[in-house]
Amino acid sequence: MSEVISGIHPTRMELLALRKRRDIAERGRDLLREKLDALMIEFFENVRQISLLRERSHALLQEAYALFIEAQMVHGLARLEQFAVGVEDRFDLDTRTRNVIGVTLPQLQIRTSAIKTVPYNLLATSAKLDEATMKMGEALRAIAELSSAEASTRKLAQAIASTKRRVNSLDYVIIPRVLQSIRYIQMHLEEREREDFFRLKRIKRRMEKQAIAA
Repeated sequence: MSEVISGIHPTRMELLALRKRRDIAERGRDLLREKLDALMIEFFENVRQISLLRERSHALLQEAYALFIEAQMVHGLARLEQFAVGVEDRFDLDTRTRNVIGVTLPQLQIRTSAIKTVPYNLLATSAKLDEATMKMGEALRAIAELSSAEASTRKLAQAIASTKRRVNSLDYVIIPRVLQSIRYIQMHLEEREREDFFRLKRIKRRMEKQAIAA
């Protein structure tokens, strides 16, 4: 059985205040449940995306490595290493965020312009190396999207756990305690009304007896 809130007084003003507090707590719980449902939908959507992005990233990396092996057969390992030495870091990440029901989720994305260009002299290389380079760019973009989905899923899981704790606190602690306090005050007020009623009846009988005696 829930405990009564400490320090309350069995008065009508306190009863009205507790009823208002109960209504606010119940509305807050309902809103949190709606938030929890929305977060769960977003969470499972992210989990589905993670599975697809992992498959896509793995497939793109396999294709890219296979193409690089073919390019190595054309140019030789030493020549490929020479091409790689002169290549500067050309991938820039755009970091953004989006808000889902009050939860900030990260978004990472590699700029598309960097993927669609090659960082070496096209006249000195083969088409096979170009294909491998472009395919690796696609794989890196998929990996960036995968990282965003995984980070978002972790944040959503934390938000879901926090929201569940708040809903449970309202459902099993705060609201039951308020309801028990309301019942406690109602019982005291009803008892007081009964006492006043019997007291008035005694006074009335006494007055009637005094009137008859007079």
